[in-house]
Amino acid sequence: MALIKPMALIESMRKKVCMHSDVYFRTNRQTGNTYTGKLCNPSDKEASSAQILNRARFKKVAAAIRTILADPTEKTKLTAEFKAQTKIGSLFGYAMHKLNGNYDENGDLISH
Repeated sequence: MALIKPMALIESMRKKVCMHSDVYFRTNRQTGNTYTGKLCNPSDKEASSAQILNRARFKKVAAAIRTILADPTEKTKLTAEFKAQTKIGSLFGYAMHKLNGNYDENGDLISH
């Protein structure tokens, strides 16, 4: 894959240019590389029950992460753990990785 030097307008772009576009831009904050992608053949089917369950779980985890990050002591502890690792590039992503999968059989978050 070729490395590109994007023009100044594209360097700071994220997501889509407009709502009608199917080309996405993303700049990696750690490396500075800019990536583009095109959404090809999006699904027009109804979401399955498993997909709906996964969306609900994602919403629960995201809500739990927001409450953790709102508490200064929990955020400080999580930030220290995040800085000790190098695999995941964002604090929210690290929290998502840490909390994802901590569910009981009803789909409720067990603990963090």
